[in-house]
Amino acid sequence: MLAQALGYALLGAISPTALVVAAVFLGSENPRRAALYFFFGAVLITVVMAVVLFLVLRAGGLSHPTARQPRYGLRLGLGVLALGVGALLARRTPRPPNPDKKPNLVMRMAASPAPRAAFAVGVLVFTPSITYVAAVQVIATSNADTALVVVGLALVAGIDAMFAWLPLLLFLAAPDATTRRLKELDGWLHSHGHKLLVVVTAVAGIALVADGVAGLAGA
Repeated sequence: MLAQALGYALLGAISPTALVVAAVFLGSENPRRAALYFFFGAVLITVVMAVVLFLVLRAGGLSHPTARQPRYGLRLGLGVLALGVGALLARRTPRPPNPDKKPNLVMRMAASPAPRAAFAVGVLVFTPSITYVAAVQVIATSNADTALVVVGLALVAGIDAMFAWLPLLLFLAAPDATTRRLKELDGWLHSHGHKLLVVVTAVAGIALVADGVAGLAGA
């Protein structure tokens, strides 16, 4: 149960946008403060949504042994949704950078990283993905004891917010090297981030569909 949930959480954590924003914050005039508030926003939304999703799923009775079909049906539905999102992303061809084009909301907020703006960007960027919902669903619909559930939810939330706390820790340990590497990575992500997102979304969708189908077939 735990390995499967963490696998879905890891897929959901791969976010080009989160890394780009982290690079912007750590290259700002007050990098520690900006990155810290970005981290606070990420932690808040991931933890709150983990608890909310867990309570909703448990209230729906999907952890009961007799609820195998609804449990795996939901997982199948999430997989189909992920594949649909991946297909839409694949059809959308990224446009070359245009300096005259107005940046999106997240990048506009990140450009002036006051504490409130950095916090809000953390909340927006780490709004739960399909794979995050799937990770929480695996835990919520299991028969694990309370201690394992708490540990599982904490790990899932921590992994999902990985690109908020990991760049910050690396920056605190080696500021110059981390800033340099993030700038290099930022350039790569602008060229390949869209393809990476399509691949990750497709892999997540295939895994969820396979899991759902296998579970329904064994019902």
